[in-house]
This record gives sequence, C-alpha cells and structure tokens, in this order.
Amino acid sequence: MGLKHPKGPKHNAKEIRIDPIFAQEGFRSIPRCSMPEKEMSPDLAYQIVHDELMLDGNARLNLATFVGTWMEPQAQKLASETFDKNMIDKDEYPQTAELEMRCVSILSHLWNSPDPDNSTGCSTTGSSEAAMLGGLAMKRRWQHKRKAGGKPIDNPNIVMGINVQVCWEKFANYWDVEMRLVPMEGNRFHLSAEEAIKLCDENTIGVIAILGSTFDGSYEPVKEICGALDKFHEKTGIDIPVHVDAASGGMIAPFLDQDLIWDFRLQRVASINTSGHKYGLVYPGVGWVVWRDAKMLPEDLIFYVNYLGSNMPTFALNFSRPGSQIILQYYNFLRLGFDGYTKVQGYAREVAMYLSKEIENLGPFELITRGDELPVFAFKLRDSVKNFSVFDVSNKMRERGWLIPAYTFPANRTDLAALRIVVRRGLSQDLADLFLDDLKRQLPILQSQPEPVHDEKSGSGFHH
Repeated sequence: MGLKHPKGPKHNAKEIRIDPIFAQEGFRSIPRCSMPEKEMSPDLAYQIVHDELMLDGNARLNLATFVGTWMEPQAQKLASETFDKNMIDKDEYPQTAELEMRCVSILSHLWNSPDPDNSTGCSTTGSSEAAMLGGLAMKRRWQHKRKAGGKPIDNPNIVMGINVQVCWEKFANYWDVEMRLVPMEGNRFHLSAEEAIKLCDENTIGVIAILGSTFDGSYEPVKEICGALDKFHEKTGIDIPVHVDAASGGMIAPFLDQDLIWDFRLQRVASINTSGHKYGLVYPGVGWVVWRDAKMLPEDLIFYVNYLGSNMPTFALNFSRPGSQIILQYYNFLRLGFDGYTKVQGYAREVAMYLSKEIENLGPFELITRGDELPVFAFKLRDSVKNFSVFDVSNKMRERGWLIPAYTFPANRTDLAALRIVVRRGLSQDLADLFLDDLKRQLPILQSQPEPVHDEKSGSGFHH
C-alpha cells in the first residue's frame, strides 16, 4: 500500500487521451494508474511523461530548495555515462569505490581531521542518511561504554535545538532515543551552549550542533557548545560527544569562514555530515559522513558482504544505490579545487546579502538573517503590515514562477511567520534582480488588499 497524498485526494483514475499527433496504432488512450496491456514506442512514452512533467515548477526558480539544480555539461555527460554503476558493488566498480574514498579523504582534510590520510567515512544517499549513521555510531558507543560499566542501556537521549532537520526526529523515533529539544526563545532561533547543557545527563548519547539552520541559515555556536561540554565533563565526569550536522555549512565554512572553529579541531567533535547535493554542488542525491578516527565508528556496526565478488565492508541504511553522484562529487572537487569552491560559495553569499538588503529596503519587510553565514536568509513582515501575510507573498510570487517558502517557526516562536530564500549556484545576480522586479510588481497588489487572504493552512504547500 502506497503512502496517501498529504491532502487526501485520490489520483485521477481517468485514462489519458493520446494527442493524435503522437498516437500510434492501438493507442488512443492509456490508463493513468495501471499498467497498459501493450507496449508502446519509446517516443510516445517519452512524450507522455515529458508533457506531464511540464507542470512541475522551474527548478532554477525554486528558492525553497537547498538541493543543486545546475551542473556543467561535462558533469552531465559524466552522469549519463555512469548511471548504471551500483555503488555497493565495489568489487565490480573498484575505481568508483576509489573515487568515493578520495572524496572522504578530501573532506577529512577540509574539516581538519587529526589523521586525514587515514580517514574514516563513507558516502550516503544524502545528508539525512549520513546524519543517521553519525547518530547510530554515537548510540552504539554509549551502549558499549555503559555495558562496560555495568550500567543500564535502556534510556538513551539526544540533545538538539528544535530547529533540527526532520532526519533527527526520524533517528530518535526509529532507534528509540529520547529527543530532548531546546525550543526557540525571543531572538534566539537555534541551540545555545547554555540551553544544551541543561538537558544533558549520563544517558545523553550526544549533542547535535547545526552548522546552518534550515529555518534561517544561521550557524549554531559549535565551539561554545563543545566548551560547555568540556566543563560539564570536568564537573560531572560525564563525557558527551558532539556530532556536527553540517548538511550545508560543511561546504561553506571551510571556504568562506576559515577563522570559525567548528570542525575536528575541536576534540569533542566526533563526527560530521554534509550534503554533496546541496552546497557540495552535485545533483541529488549524495551525502557524506566522516568520523574523527576509526575508534569513533564501532566495528560491530559494519557489515561484510561477500556475494558480490569479494568480502566488502559496508555501513549504510541503503544497499544498492547509484554511483554517478559520487563521481560527480569527485569531478567538482577536481574541477573547482579550493579556490573554485571559494569563488562559487563567495558569489552565492554576495548575491544573498545583496538580495536581503534590497528586500529590506522595500519597506514592508524585516530581516531575520542577512545571508552572511549560509547564503540563506529569512525575513518577515513588519508588525505594522496588517492587510497581507507572508503566505500571500509566497502565493503571489508563485504566479510569476518563483517558489519561495512561507512557514511559521516552531516552539516557542510559533507566532513568527517568515519567508526564506536559498541562494545557490545557478541563482545569479541577474536572476536576483528579476526576482526583485517581480516582488516590486506584486507588492502594490498585496498592499491594496483590505485583509490577508492566505494563512499557513491555505497558503502554498510548503511546510517546514
């Protein structure tokens, strides 16, 4: 049984009438939700699917997603040449496996691993899987330590801010770990060191620090959190590791914020995950997780598979998965180098800060963040604006093809409704100016409304 559409309607069960221009003998219509009895020409099948996909939004105008929507033609050629490679089958595709480990080594160097030439890590289908693997390793290390001390292992918890991505809620749910969430308060929209320590005890498997919140693009204070946990350790004897969820920031901070201490330079950081298909600049889906050293990844989490040709170690939630994105990640590392990534990410931040300033200057909007950490910023309506909502703004911009999410913040700031813009490779300053032109075009219409038309329930389909 498949998952139901979140809004509940059934799929249209009517048959698809074939345009006579493309029709072939025996096919005047086809069923939507059951398999046709006969085969059809590849051209007809292509045309049907191609035309339906025209109803999707334009990916380049999607300012909601962090996921990459543009790569160079050479990368697209590499992708088409390697779609058939199965990443799990390292014996049959040894060079793809070699490129995977080169990428792990590159990230280990980038994140200042104490021994980057002997790095421990792997690729995943995205940063969500990578985060879960980091969480699993923390839980298993905690269990081993508790068993060795003759203590119970039935009540683990994990501490994080309420702004974490949903993958951490899944982790806590799927692996029976109590989720201890620090709510937002006032103008603090993410985890602080002080609030993290309040929720820690001997059953805490780890603290999650987010380098780039999806709500507003801000960095959490990883160094301060680690320092507070160092003092907590000295006072109580309880040694709690930190996992850094750097899904986006892991590919921004090393290039643009080199003075920021957030990575393996901090002894308490046990593991880091990032998303190759976000600011790693690759098409979806690929993620990465790297551990400080081999001791941070318990051996009993690793499986050895020998039916594919040799005895291969694997640690993943998935089994078969495409190898092409790993090849594309290595292509980007090779193609751009450190200087290239610095230029690309620096340009994204420049565009984000330019766009946020211009939006602020329009009058009705107030910035929450400016895009000076992640190239991502959030903004809200000024308190004086009563006749339209952020959901109205989102819907009006959708009329022009722009996808800009509107959403409310979580506890204890559910009163705050915001819009968010993600600037990534492909969103040039020219496109930013076109966005501003459209926003200026729609504002008089919004300002002429007697009252808001849309709220969180009736606005766009985006839910944070």
